[in-house]
Parts: sequence; C-alpha cells; structure tokens
Amino acid sequence: MNQTPILKGPVIFSPKISAKTLQSALANENQLLGSSSNGKYYKTVLDNGLTVAVKVLEPFENGSPERQSKSVKRRIQQELEVLASLRHRHLMSLRAYVRESDRFSLVYDYMPTGSLEDAMNRVRGNQLQLGWDVRLRIAVGVIKGLQYLHFTCIPQILQYNLKPTNVMLDAEFEPRLADCGLAKLMPNIDRATSGYSAPECFQNCRYTDKSDIFSFGMILGVLLTGRDPTDPFFGEAASGGSLGQWLRHLQQAGEAREALDKSILGEEVEEDEMLMAVRIAVVCLSDLPADRPSSDELVPMLTQLHSF
Repeated sequence: MNQTPILKGPVIFSPKISAKTLQSALANENQLLGSSSNGKYYKTVLDNGLTVAVKVLEPFENGSPERQSKSVKRRIQQELEVLASLRHRHLMSLRAYVRESDRFSLVYDYMPTGSLEDAMNRVRGNQLQLGWDVRLRIAVGVIKGLQYLHFTCIPQILQYNLKPTNVMLDAEFEPRLADCGLAKLMPNIDRATSGYSAPECFQNCRYTDKSDIFSFGMILGVLLTGRDPTDPFFGEAASGGSLGQWLRHLQQAGEAREALDKSILGEEVEEDEMLMAVRIAVVCLSDLPADRPSSDELVPMLTQLHSF
C-alpha cells in the first residue's frame, strides 16, 4: 500500500509566498509575538514586503519516540494539508509550512491586533476599551468558525484547544480561530492549566464537538466578565472554584449583573443582551456534554441578541 510521502522543505499554499523568500525570512532573527507549551509565534517580513506570522511548533519532547516516528510526522503533515484547505472568514488560513527534523514552522496571515488574550490583558490593564458590541461580535465570529468546523467540514473537525491565545483578531477585531485540530497531535500540550478545557477531557479523555462548546462558553464568560479563568479569585470557596460555577451561582441567585465587567455596563438594552449572554454561557458550561447546545444552535441564539 502506498503511503503519503513525507515532504521536505517549504510547502506553499499561497501564490504570494515563494519557497526562497520564506526560507530566507525564517533564517533571520524575527520579532517574537508570544509562546506556548508547544512553540513560539513570530512576526516575519518576507523579501516581497508581505508580513506574515510564523508559528514554530515543537510537538515532540527531546528523546521522545514520536520525534523520530515517520507515522507521527506523516499524520501531522496530513492535518496541515487539511488545515490549508479550510476557507472561512473566521478561520486562520494556513499559507505555508516548513518541516524540519524536530519542528514545523506554520505560516499564517499576520493579525495586527494580536490574540484575544492580548486584547483582554490590555483591557484589564486599562490600555484598551472593548465595548459590548465588539465583544459580542467576537463571540459570534468564534461560534461561526466552530459551526463551520463542526457542521460544514466532512469529516467533522474539532478545534481541540480553544482558548483566547488561539483566537486571533484582525484590525477590525474580527476573530479568526488558529491551529484548528492540531492540538490532538501534540503530546506535550498542557490543557490542565489553561482553564478552558471541558471536565470530560480530564475524566475520560473523550473529546467531542461539545468539548469545543465548553471552551467557547469559557471565552464568552471572559468577554462578559473581563476576568481570567486562572484568576486566584476563582480558587476561593465563595466563587465556587471556577468561572463557570461562579456564573451559574450568580445566575441561579438572580444576581448575574454582579458578574458583568463594570467597564461595559451602561446602556439598558446592552445590559439585557449581556444578561441573556450570561445564560447562554452557563448552558455552554454544563458539566454533561449532552446538556450543552451545538454550535449550529448557538449561532442564531447569539446573532439574535443583536443585529449583525
């Protein structure tokens, strides 16, 4: 049986990028934008003036058998080919990739606003104001991206590691999901510390589209409250131990307004929308996957809150 050959050198999916200009750019010292447990994210300018973002994935630990496994490298290559074929306004398009012996360099469009994590950190530091209309638009874009992955793609694609660092924002704060499906191939990824993973991921390691929905519920909760799920506040008994439990408690007590980010309170109509969004976030954060709505159900629920 013929196996897919493992490609060497740059694999290009965009006519704006050539193998020569890409290799030349990757050889230079580039501006570090961020890092995670699986690699680093750089801003790179190609010789033709095109600015791109390069995510250097280091999926294998030194000495691990996966590092030398051709089958693992082939599987990652196949996932990257799928990722490059995805076309949706709320997904990051993979423009090229380069495979080296122990890592992959993934080339994306450069997003000038950075990630949702960057934006929310600036909000918390009073360096940026994000009104409710922008926050709701971000939430709608994220769920539309998930709807495409879950219901349009055949076979279905799961995001696997949805969190604010994987939601990139363009100049108009329109969101795009990054690295869709890649997390399942990363053995050293650490979901436990992110605060965005569904409980079943730790209980039986069974990941489904409803696990993505739980992570979306956390993102919606962050947009509504302005709080980080890893905030020590959620470790206190009074908060229930997590952002989701805290929101559920306040919702059931009729005190959901107390959870809302004070910097976006004001208009009465907007406040009503936010309170309805809290209810949506709480149901997305249900402990049982079957109790969570699908992305197909969530798109109209969120778009009907506001006229887009």
